[in-house]
Amino acid sequence: MNTATLSAARTTPSTTLADSAGLAGRVLLAAMFLLAGITKISGYAGTAGYMASVGVPAALLPAVIALEIGGAIAIIIGFQTRLVALALAGFTLAAAALFHSNFADQMQMLLFLKNISVAGGFLVLAAYGAGRYSFDARRKA
Repeated sequence: MNTATLSAARTTPSTTLADSAGLAGRVLLAAMFLLAGITKISGYAGTAGYMASVGVPAALLPAVIALEIGGAIAIIIGFQTRLVALALAGFTLAAAALFHSNFADQMQMLLFLKNISVAGGFLVLAAYGAGRYSFDARRKA
């Protein structure tokens, strides 16, 4: 090996590591949405009431549940990842603005910042895609 090859080998992460980290990142990013969607089903009336209390029509709850559960599954398996990641980023930003904008409450500010960070993760996923361990990669092959 020459010096350039050794240098590149030291600075380039393992493809397997990068692909595995991408899969793990998708699972971790989506887990919260999967659980939140399932929880909304079991607490449907309470969630509908909470939405209505901040001016969001309760009639949107089925779409919210579908986006959270369906979007989470799509992100986990890497299906239509860029599109779904953009949708979930927008949803997460909207949720931050609607439900966590009381900055006088430190917990609400923390939840707002959490949502902003999660949206950032989805934007990175939208920019770079799902990686090798995904349905998107299989469709390209």
